[in-house]
Amino acid sequence: MSKKKNVKQTDKNLEGIEQALTRSEQFIEDNQKILTYLLGGIILLLLLIIAGNRYYLKPLSEKAAADMYYAERFFELDSFNLALNGYGTYPGFLNVIDDYGITKTAKVARYYAGVCYHQIGNHEEAIEMLNKFKTSDLLVGAAKYSTLGDAYVEMGDFGKAATAYGDGIEKFENNFSTPILLKKLGILYEEMGELEQALKAYQDIQLKYPETPEGREIKKYIGRVESKMTL
Repeated sequence: MSKKKNVKQTDKNLEGIEQALTRSEQFIEDNQKILTYLLGGIILLLLLIIAGNRYYLKPLSEKAAADMYYAERFFELDSFNLALNGYGTYPGFLNVIDDYGITKTAKVARYYAGVCYHQIGNHEEAIEMLNKFKTSDLLVGAAKYSTLGDAYVEMGDFGKAATAYGDGIEKFENNFSTPILLKKLGILYEEMGELEQALKAYQDIQLKYPETPEGREIKKYIGRVESKMTL
Protein backbone atom coordinates (compact mmCIF):
# COMPACT_ATOMS: atom_id res chain seq x y z
CA MET A 1 0.00 0.00 0.00
CA SER A 2 2.77 2.37 0.97
CA LYS A 3 4.55 1.59 -2.30
CA LYS A 4 1.46 2.70 -4.28
CA LYS A 5 1.35 5.94 -2.31
CA ASN A 6 5.03 6.56 -3.02
CA VAL A 7 4.49 5.91 -6.71
CA LYS A 8 1.53 8.30 -6.81
CA GLN A 9 3.52 10.95 -4.91
CA THR A 10 6.43 10.57 -7.31
CA ASP A 11 4.06 10.94 -10.27
CA LYS A 12 2.63 14.11 -8.77
CA ASN A 13 6.13 15.50 -8.21
CA LEU A 14 7.11 14.74 -11.79
CA GLU A 15 3.92 16.31 -13.04
CA GLY A 16 4.65 19.45 -11.02
CA ILE A 17 8.19 19.65 -12.43
CA GLU A 18 6.88 19.21 -15.99
CA GLN A 19 4.34 21.99 -15.46
CA ALA A 20 7.04 24.30 -14.08
CA LEU A 21 9.28 23.55 -17.05
CA THR A 22 6.41 24.19 -19.44
CA ARG A 23 5.67 27.56 -17.82
CA SER A 24 9.36 28.47 -18.00
CA GLU A 25 9.55 27.52 -21.66
CA GLN A 26 6.42 29.54 -22.37
CA PHE A 27 7.83 32.57 -20.53
CA ILE A 28 11.07 32.37 -22.52
CA GLU A 29 9.14 32.05 -25.77
CA ASP A 30 6.87 34.99 -24.94
CA ASN A 31 9.76 37.23 -23.89
CA GLN A 32 12.44 36.01 -26.26
CA LYS A 33 13.28 39.43 -27.70
CA ILE A 34 13.47 41.14 -24.32
CA LEU A 35 15.66 38.38 -22.88
CA THR A 36 17.92 38.52 -25.93
CA TYR A 37 18.34 42.28 -25.59
CA LEU A 38 18.94 41.91 -21.85
CA LEU A 39 21.60 39.24 -22.31
CA GLY A 40 23.22 41.27 -25.07
CA GLY A 41 23.25 44.33 -22.82
CA ILE A 42 24.95 42.39 -20.01
CA ILE A 43 27.60 41.04 -22.38
CA LEU A 44 28.19 44.52 -23.82
CA LEU A 45 28.54 45.98 -20.33
CA LEU A 46 31.09 43.32 -19.36
CA LEU A 47 33.07 43.99 -22.54
CA LEU A 48 33.04 47.72 -21.85
CA ILE A 49 34.28 47.15 -18.29
CA ILE A 50 37.10 44.89 -19.50
CA ALA A 51 38.06 47.29 -22.29
CA GLY A 52 37.87 50.29 -19.99
CA ASN A 53 40.12 48.64 -17.45
CA ARG A 54 42.65 47.50 -20.05
CA TYR A 55 42.75 50.51 -22.35
CA TYR A 56 41.85 53.39 -20.03
CA LEU A 57 42.18 52.66 -16.31
CA LYS A 58 45.42 50.67 -16.45
CA PRO A 59 47.34 53.26 -18.55
CA LEU A 60 45.87 56.04 -16.41
CA SER A 61 47.07 54.29 -13.24
CA GLU A 62 50.54 53.90 -14.70
CA LYS A 63 50.63 57.59 -15.62
CA ALA A 64 49.44 58.52 -12.12
CA ALA A 65 52.18 56.42 -10.50
CA ALA A 66 54.81 58.04 -12.74
CA ASP A 67 53.53 61.55 -11.91
CA MET A 68 53.57 60.82 -8.17
CA TYR A 69 57.17 59.63 -8.19
CA TYR A 70 58.71 63.04 -7.53
CA ALA A 71 56.07 63.97 -4.97
CA GLU A 72 57.08 60.88 -3.00
CA ARG A 73 60.76 61.84 -3.27
CA PHE A 74 59.98 65.34 -1.92
CA PHE A 75 58.00 63.69 0.88
CA GLU A 76 60.94 61.48 1.82
CA LEU A 77 63.12 64.60 2.04
CA ASP A 78 60.56 66.26 4.37
CA SER A 79 59.90 68.91 1.71
CA PHE A 80 56.19 68.81 2.46
CA ASN A 81 55.17 71.95 0.58
CA LEU A 82 56.85 70.70 -2.60
CA ALA A 83 55.41 67.23 -2.10
CA LEU A 84 51.94 68.70 -1.73
CA ASN A 85 51.94 71.31 -4.48
CA GLY A 86 54.67 70.15 -6.83
CA TYR A 87 57.59 72.04 -8.27
CA GLY A 88 57.84 73.27 -11.85
CA THR A 89 56.93 70.40 -14.14
CA TYR A 90 56.92 67.92 -11.26
CA PRO A 91 53.36 67.31 -9.99
CA GLY A 92 52.54 67.22 -6.30
CA PHE A 93 50.06 65.03 -4.49
CA LEU A 94 47.25 67.53 -5.05
CA ASN A 95 47.86 67.40 -8.81
CA VAL A 96 47.71 63.62 -8.75
CA ILE A 97 44.41 63.72 -6.84
CA ASP A 98 42.92 66.21 -9.30
CA ASP A 99 44.17 64.54 -12.46
CA TYR A 100 43.76 60.87 -11.58
CA GLY A 101 40.98 60.84 -9.00
CA ILE A 102 39.56 57.41 -9.92
CA THR A 103 42.87 55.54 -9.62
CA LYS A 104 44.31 53.74 -6.59
CA THR A 105 47.35 56.01 -6.83
CA ALA A 106 45.17 59.08 -6.29
CA LYS A 107 43.63 57.44 -3.24
CA VAL A 108 47.09 56.87 -1.74
CA ALA A 109 47.96 60.48 -2.61
CA ARG A 110 45.15 61.59 -0.27
CA TYR A 111 46.96 59.97 2.64
CA TYR A 112 50.25 61.62 1.70
CA ALA A 113 48.49 64.97 1.23
CA GLY A 114 46.89 64.67 4.65
CA VAL A 115 50.27 64.08 6.28
CA CYS A 116 51.78 66.99 4.34
CA TYR A 117 49.01 69.35 5.44
CA HIS A 118 49.55 68.30 9.04
CA GLN A 119 53.30 68.81 8.81
CA ILE A 120 52.94 72.36 7.46
CA GLY A 121 50.39 73.23 10.15
CA ASN A 122 47.19 73.19 8.10
CA HIS A 123 45.37 70.77 10.39
CA GLU A 124 41.84 71.36 9.07
CA GLU A 125 42.88 70.37 5.55
CA ALA A 126 44.82 67.43 6.99
CA ILE A 127 41.71 66.14 8.76
CA GLU A 128 39.53 66.60 5.68
CA MET A 129 42.01 64.78 3.42
CA LEU A 130 42.66 61.92 5.84
CA ASN A 131 38.96 61.35 6.41
CA LYS A 132 38.57 60.81 2.65
CA PHE A 133 41.28 58.18 2.61
CA LYS A 134 40.26 54.52 3.03
CA THR A 135 42.57 51.52 3.30
CA SER A 136 42.70 47.96 4.58
CA ASP A 137 46.48 47.99 5.10
CA LEU A 138 47.30 47.59 8.81
CA LEU A 139 50.32 49.90 8.93
CA VAL A 140 48.97 52.61 6.63
CA GLY A 141 45.56 52.53 8.32
CA ALA A 142 47.13 52.90 11.75
CA ALA A 143 49.35 55.72 10.47
CA LYS A 144 46.27 57.50 9.11
CA TYR A 145 44.54 57.48 12.49
CA SER A 146 47.76 58.43 14.28
CA THR A 147 48.14 61.54 12.12
CA LEU A 148 44.41 62.26 12.34
CA GLY A 149 44.58 62.14 16.13
CA ASP A 150 47.66 64.39 16.13
CA ALA A 151 45.84 66.94 13.96
CA TYR A 152 42.87 67.00 16.35
CA VAL A 153 45.26 67.48 19.28
CA GLU A 154 46.84 70.48 17.53
CA MET A 155 43.36 71.94 17.09
CA GLY A 156 42.56 71.38 20.76
CA ASP A 157 39.80 68.83 20.08
CA PHE A 158 40.96 66.18 22.53
CA GLY A 159 37.73 64.18 22.36
CA LYS A 160 38.02 63.59 18.62
CA ALA A 161 41.74 62.94 19.00
CA ALA A 162 41.03 60.17 21.53
CA THR A 163 38.44 58.70 19.17
CA ALA A 164 40.90 58.73 16.28
CA TYR A 165 43.64 57.01 18.28
CA GLY A 166 41.09 54.50 19.57
CA ASP A 167 39.88 53.74 16.03
CA GLY A 168 43.46 53.11 14.92
CA ILE A 169 43.99 50.70 17.81
CA GLU A 170 40.73 48.86 17.25
CA LYS A 171 40.70 48.63 13.46
CA PHE A 172 44.39 48.23 12.62
CA GLU A 173 45.99 46.31 15.48
CA ASN A 174 49.63 45.39 14.83
CA ASN A 175 52.78 45.01 16.92
CA PHE A 176 54.46 48.10 15.50
CA SER A 177 51.78 50.81 15.42
CA THR A 178 49.42 49.82 18.21
CA PRO A 179 51.81 50.45 21.14
CA ILE A 180 52.61 53.86 19.65
CA LEU A 181 48.91 54.71 19.43
CA LEU A 182 48.29 53.41 22.96
CA LYS A 183 51.09 55.61 24.28
CA LYS A 184 49.68 58.65 22.48
CA LEU A 185 46.24 57.82 23.86
CA GLY A 186 47.59 57.46 27.39
CA ILE A 187 49.43 60.80 27.25
CA LEU A 188 46.29 62.44 25.88
CA TYR A 189 44.15 61.02 28.67
CA GLU A 190 46.68 62.33 31.19
CA GLU A 191 46.33 65.78 29.68
CA MET A 192 42.55 65.46 29.93
CA GLY A 193 42.77 64.36 33.56
CA GLU A 194 41.33 60.94 32.73
CA LEU A 195 43.90 59.08 34.81
CA GLU A 196 42.17 55.71 34.94
CA GLN A 197 41.88 55.68 31.15
CA ALA A 198 45.52 56.71 30.84
CA LEU A 199 46.60 53.94 33.21
CA LYS A 200 44.64 51.37 31.20
CA ALA A 201 46.30 52.45 27.95
CA TYR A 202 49.77 52.16 29.51
CA GLN A 203 48.97 48.82 31.10
CA ASP A 204 47.79 47.48 27.75
CA ILE A 205 51.23 48.26 26.36
CA GLN A 206 52.90 46.56 29.33
CA LEU A 207 50.70 43.47 29.01
CA LYS A 208 50.50 43.02 25.23
CA TYR A 209 53.62 44.69 23.81
CA PRO A 210 56.37 44.38 26.45
CA GLU A 211 59.16 43.81 23.88
CA THR A 212 58.48 46.98 21.89
CA PRO A 213 60.33 50.27 22.49
CA GLU A 214 57.16 51.62 24.11
CA GLY A 215 56.83 48.50 26.26
CA ARG A 216 60.37 48.74 27.56
CA GLU A 217 59.87 52.26 28.91
CA ILE A 218 56.22 52.12 29.92
CA LYS A 219 56.84 51.49 33.65
CA LYS A 220 57.78 55.13 34.22
CA TYR A 221 54.51 56.27 32.60
CA ILE A 222 52.54 53.85 34.75
CA GLY A 223 54.38 55.06 37.86
CA ARG A 224 53.69 58.70 36.96
CA VAL A 225 49.96 58.11 36.56
CA GLU A 226 49.73 56.06 39.74
CA SER A 227 51.47 58.88 41.63
CA LYS A 228 48.96 61.38 40.28
CA MET A 229 46.10 59.10 41.32
CA THR A 230 47.25 59.14 44.95
CA LEU A 231 47.23 62.91 45.19
